[in-house]
Amino acid sequence: MRIVSLLPSLTEICCALGLVDELVAVTHECDYPPPVRAKPRITRSVLPPGLSQAEIDRAVRELVQSGRPLYQLDTERLAQLRPHLILTQALCPVCAVSYEDVAQIASALPQRPEVLSVEPHTLREVLDSILLVGEHTGRRTTAAAVVASLEHRIDRVRQRLEEVERAPSVVCLEWLDPPMVGGHWVPEMVRLAGGRDLLGQPGAPSFTVTWEDILAASPEVLVLMPCGYDLAGTRAVATDLSRVPGLADTPAVANGRVYAVDASSYFSRPGPRLVIGLELLAGILHPAAFARFGPPESVALVRFAAPEPVG
Repeated sequence: MRIVSLLPSLTEICCALGLVDELVAVTHECDYPPPVRAKPRITRSVLPPGLSQAEIDRAVRELVQSGRPLYQLDTERLAQLRPHLILTQALCPVCAVSYEDVAQIASALPQRPEVLSVEPHTLREVLDSILLVGEHTGRRTTAAAVVASLEHRIDRVRQRLEEVERAPSVVCLEWLDPPMVGGHWVPEMVRLAGGRDLLGQPGAPSFTVTWEDILAASPEVLVLMPCGYDLAGTRAVATDLSRVPGLADTPAVANGRVYAVDASSYFSRPGPRLVIGLELLAGILHPAAFARFGPPESVALVRFAAPEPVG
């Protein structure tokens, strides 16, 4: 089978199912597991590099409102690859080439491939999407084993937190300028990790809030997980938060409980590594009951400089 994956999470799912060799092309953002970095890249972003978060937000909103694509698909290369299956999504308009464009392009290919759209909203649906890809690729048994292993790890988190008496209040930010609250599976992950998400809505998309909304929520823990950023990138954009008026007075900042995470690897992509994100969250929220662990460069405290004296 010849597979083209148009989303990093679907690339990761394919690899978890042992389909690395069947992947004939991936997106410009696919970087895990390492072997996929050598695969042909069949998409590119229309946004120029080096934009700030605010500039990215403005550019994306303008493109979406005007109906123009954020990504370009190499249709000539796609035709040459002669895929049997194209994996894509219709969940997020800013995450990949639109499903409608992919379906239209695929219908015009000499050998019309199957186009499978996978769009989970919750952690349970992420696990179900692994089973779905397994069904369409002849890997049902492998997919069931992968899901069973992930479910076991989720249950282990739940069991280790059974004796925790208090759930700290949490705000997770999927973008910082403007601030956007983490949605879809993130609020569910917070709950499973033993926290109370103050602003996120389980299963619903992320949405823009104001810093005043965040100050009013007064979270005990603030987790910074800007979509598409690794830990170094998150820490870099987090430096601007020291200039947000009043943020230093929130319990999260006052008590040193602001965390940057590798969002791209463990929170943004609806694939198997979300379970690592859950384990990281459990360690962040309950370090005494659940020793934090995970890959290197996955989570770090964000420290705010003390305000300079006036006068």
